[in-house]
Parts: sequence; structure tokens; C-alpha cells
Amino acid sequence: MMKIFIVGGSGRVGTDLVKDLVAAGHQVTAGSRHPENIVKMDNVTPVKLDLHDSPAQLSQIIGHPDVIYFTAGSNGADLLRTDAMGAVKTMKVAQQNGIHRYIMLSAMFPLEPEKWAENGLMIYAAYKDAKFFADNYLVNQTDLDYTILSPTNLTEEAGTGKITIDEGKVGTNPIPDVAMTLAKILDHPNMSKKVMMMRTGKTPIDDALAAVK
Repeated sequence: MMKIFIVGGSGRVGTDLVKDLVAAGHQVTAGSRHPENIVKMDNVTPVKLDLHDSPAQLSQIIGHPDVIYFTAGSNGADLLRTDAMGAVKTMKVAQQNGIHRYIMLSAMFPLEPEKWAENGLMIYAAYKDAKFFADNYLVNQTDLDYTILSPTNLTEEAGTGKITIDEGKVGTNPIPDVAMTLAKILDHPNMSKKVMMMRTGKTPIDDALAAVK
């Protein structure tokens, strides 16, 4: 059993991730601006967490889990303060609190802005800029044991339990499959220091993760 902190624990992916991690036997603390929206179940502790707070405040709230997941996202009004600087503050907390494992939910081509236009992603330019800033900081400015998972378009449909991990192709990802992939990353040591792009596919999640070199 691991102690896990989820930043963004009341969101669409975060909610499913909470359930998947608890089902796997972990103890979860889920942070959100709206803790009342966090799913209520055994082995889940909801806490109020605002990414606009200072690193010192966030440090006290996050504490000393084994793993931090970042699945938070803003409504578009404060991308820099939430998706960029908010994420960076949680990375700083991880380093200060001795938390080595950090798993980031990102977006397609997070560190390859030259590919955004050719893949029709410039409509999300401000969001992509924020994710680039945060992910680049995670990879190049920390010594955290990171995994960055970059799905393509999220859909609210039933999961298939099967995905594709490749160089990146615009497609779709059922939200339950994204959450399950995030959860199962913990079972695969080869996920350390990886940036992975995913979409729906034909390979069971565990098999797809195990095949990553």
C-alpha cells in the first residue's frame, strides 16, 4: 500500500483515479478547491487545496505521501497561476518534503511545441503553453522521479481497458482509460523518467505500459 496525494482530486480524471487507486489498495488523499466534490469512499481523505496558495501552505496540506499525482486543470481563466505555476509549486513541495515520485497528467506533445500547429492543436495554445512550462520544469529543473502521461482528446464514454502508446497521433481517450493508465503506472518501474503519449487502442493497459522502453 502506498500513501498517495492527488492534486485535482475532484476533476473528471481525478475522480476516476481516486477510485482506481483505492481499488488497488492504496491510501489516497485528494486535494481540491472544492473538497465537497471529492468522491466519498473508504481510504479517501478529502482536503481543501488551492494552487494559488504559497508553497509553504501547500507543503503543510500535501505532507509526506509516497507519490504525488497532478491532475488539476483550470477553467481557462487562470492557466498560468494554476496549470503552470500551481504545478511548479507542487513540484517544489515534493522536493522539499522528500517525495520523489511525481506523476503528471499532461496533453499531446507537451514538450514539442513545433508539432502543435501541424496537429491542429493551436486552438488550445494558451493551455499548451502552460503545460509546456510546467512539464519542462518537471523534466529539466527537478530531480523528481517523474512520469508525464499525455493523452489526446478526452471523451466521456466507457473505458475499453486498451490503449496505444506511440509517438503521438490525434485521436480520443475515454476518461476511465486515462485514469486507469495513470493508476497502473505505479506497477511499472520502467515508467520512471518517461514522457508518454497515449490514445485508445487495442493493447491492454498493463501490456502497453510494460512494453515501453
